[in-house]
Amino acid sequence: MTITHDLSIINLIMQASLLVKLVMGLLVLLSVMSWYWIFRKWFQINSARSKADRFERDFWSGGDLDQMYQAAAGGRFRSGGMERIFEAGYREFTKLRTKSHDPAATIDGSRRAMRATYQREVDDLDAHLSFLASVGSVSPYIGLFGTVWGIMNAFRGLSNVGAATLTHVAPGIAEALIATAIGLFAAIPAVVAYNRFAHDIDRIGIRFESFMEEFSNILQRNLR
Repeated sequence: MTITHDLSIINLIMQASLLVKLVMGLLVLLSVMSWYWIFRKWFQINSARSKADRFERDFWSGGDLDQMYQAAAGGRFRSGGMERIFEAGYREFTKLRTKSHDPAATIDGSRRAMRATYQREVDDLDAHLSFLASVGSVSPYIGLFGTVWGIMNAFRGLSNVGAATLTHVAPGIAEALIATAIGLFAAIPAVVAYNRFAHDIDRIGIRFESFMEEFSNILQRNLR
């Protein structure tokens, strides 16, 4: 058996201690879960952005608000976040307009309804981003723990060897460093995805807030 064969990745993993194998398994599991949520959030954010684009085109084309409200209410499960904000605000506006003679109270109630829906939409987009942040920050330390443990076992094994050489030290250190490599493999995509998604969600949230302000002005003009 040659040193090249001994230092193959598969062989090093198989010869690692039980604790190091558990660390590697945990890191692989975290990596798989993080990639699952990376793809899920990518599709969700792209869908939210495209639906907001479509609704803004329809809204600013000058369509009738009542017809747009009926369309939004009828397609609730297919509509996007901005459309649901519009639906909540206009529904509250139509209720308060017939009950209250105070325009300020009517607009304020509509704003509160839109704000509540906005918060739910942003919370839904933010869901599970904290998991990506946790994987990105914790995985390198988990891998480092496995590396330290593996190196410690490698040097403990040298106590039974009369003359320590690179042949004796290299396999133990190499198998220990694999844990650090897997930890970085799990952490780097999670950190990159978290930063990108957080930026995209902030941009979508700003679009939602801008729409709420503009729509509130439109409702205020309608009351006048």
